[in-house]
Amino acid sequence: MTTEIIEETEINNIYNNIKELVISARNKVYTTVNIEMLNLYWDFCKIIMDIQKGDKRASYGDAILDKLSKKLTNEFGKGFSKRNLERMRKFYISFPIATTVSSQLSWSHYLELIKIDEDAKRNFYLNECINSR
Repeated sequence: MTTEIIEETEINNIYNNIKELVISARNKVYTTVNIEMLNLYWDFCKIIMDIQKGDKRASYGDAILDKLSKKLTNEFGKGFSKRNLERMRKFYISFPIATTVSSQLSWSHYLELIKIDEDAKRNFYLNECINSR
């Protein structure tokens, strides 16, 4: 009986150590994927906005998004709908300086933040999100 208790205790210790490693690795993977996704979306729209040259060619930019959406969806699957590309463009417009994009927030956070038109309000809620985790 004592041997069984010791074995069970050892197994639980090993399990807990491995569990912590798995959780830590998952968190690192999530963080890395999130950072890369935000960078991709920002860089993607920087290219679009450079071609669009601001509001003067907005309709041209819309046509580009439509065509790109079809090509990207065929190549990479869902996630590149025209609506999502428009959100990426709004993300870039709302955060035109790459260093202002916080890796502490997810794409879902940014989808909510880009709905806020006033910079001061958006920055307030951005900081609230970061502080509240």
